[in-house]
Amino acid sequence: MKASEIRELSIEEIRRKADDLKEELFNLRFQHEVGQLENPQKMKQTKHDIARVKTIIRELEIKEKTGQE
Repeated sequence: MKASEIRELSIEEIRRKADDLKEELFNLRFQHEVGQLENPQKMKQTKHDIARVKTIIRELEIKEKTGQE
């Protein structure tokens, strides 16, 4: 997911997306441990997506705090 796509969402949708990604990462880790994960690269991509979403959430919080638009 690209940062521009994330920025188009509302703050609640972004937070929901972060929760969904965390749950997906948990499931991927579980599959990896059991040996059912076909694409280990998916874990890395999910971690990057989580970081991207958290960064955008933080940017929005700073803008809100400082009153910028």
